[in-house]
Amino acid sequence: MKAYVFPGQGAQFIGMGKDLYDNNSLAKDLFLKANEILGFDITSIMFEGTEEELKQTKVTQPAVFLHSVILAKCLTDFQPDMVAGHSLGEISALVAAESLSFEDGLKLVSERALAMQDACDAEPSTMAAILGLEDETVEKVCQEIDGVVVPANYNCPGQLVISGAVKAVEEACEKLTEAGAKRAMVLPVGGAFHSPLMAPAGERLGKAIDSTEFKKPICPIYQNVTAKPTTSPEEIRQNLKDQLTGSVRWTQIMQNMIADGATEAIEVGPGRALQGMFKKVDRRFPTTSASL
Repeated sequence: MKAYVFPGQGAQFIGMGKDLYDNNSLAKDLFLKANEILGFDITSIMFEGTEEELKQTKVTQPAVFLHSVILAKCLTDFQPDMVAGHSLGEISALVAAESLSFEDGLKLVSERALAMQDACDAEPSTMAAILGLEDETVEKVCQEIDGVVVPANYNCPGQLVISGAVKAVEEACEKLTEAGAKRAMVLPVGGAFHSPLMAPAGERLGKAIDSTEFKKPICPIYQNVTAKPTTSPEEIRQNLKDQLTGSVRWTQIMQNMIADGATEAIEVGPGRALQGMFKKVDRRFPTTSASL
């Protein structure tokens, strides 16, 4: 059984998607349509912009989405038995699995990026990667801190990202280092994604989600907040609304996909981060990058 997985923010690079644009007429049409929908020339930033331009949240999120979704739409053998996406990648997965249209998916990603940027600007907040500790230890330390700090991304066994107010995250890093973490490093991000501090963004995105049509996907999608498969448009909608303030349970998603019969994971989009995470769950599990 094939599990197709879609990366999130952080996988971007200059030149992403250019080979698709140059060599596939469907891809070119979709990229040009994206420029129209977004109201700016995202393709020129993706193909030949600067790192600084590409790093802006309002650019990064649509760029990763476009690379992933357009690649999926151009694959002649795209027949997923299950799909999932890491954070932003969940919307890519929903479009690839035909629960969302390309246009609606891109509009949601754009709204998500703008809402998150506004929330980041409103309050100083950050994230930190914690390596080499059990999830339970990280959860316990976060609960003991006076201030907002929560487990945000369960990336793979031994790698959990925490998120919250700057002081609370820094204090948690100190305590987690004392508890035996191999590394506890604050990340160069502009906000506390997947934490209660994203509530204003969640509210704004929730309104956009409520006015968007969701269809039954062609296969189950394992969603971030539950790590469980669903094909219910109502469940998909609610889980997506909960995602900005909820944890990304990626470790659990990978474990559940494998337990449910996945025989290989195919990463669709920029980078190979998700393949590396699968190897941390089971190093013999077959993984590959999608290519035309």
